[in-house]
Amino acid sequence: MEEKKQSVKVNIFGEDYPIKGDTEAVYIQKVAKYVDQKMKDVSERLSNKLPLRVAVLAAMNITDELFKERGDKEKKLLNVEERSQSLLELLDSMVGREDI
Repeated sequence: MEEKKQSVKVNIFGEDYPIKGDTEAVYIQKVAKYVDQKMKDVSERLSNKLPLRVAVLAAMNITDELFKERGDKEKKLLNVEERSQSLLELLDSMVGREDI
């Protein structure tokens, strides 16, 4: 059965956008609210508040957050892999020992 796409009207930086998607309206609104807040944050720090400039800088900030989050996850994964390898090596060294 094919999922029906719904249209949700959101407001980002003073402009209304109809967003069509197959996710829940609440999620679409949450994403739009996040983007709107990022654009407002950027706009507060700029003297040149052209919407395109604000949007590009907000996109850069959001992408920076994404890349940092991905990097943190990769570091955590590497840490888990290293610890797992150490445990496997410890278990391997204990196999066959009679004093366990």
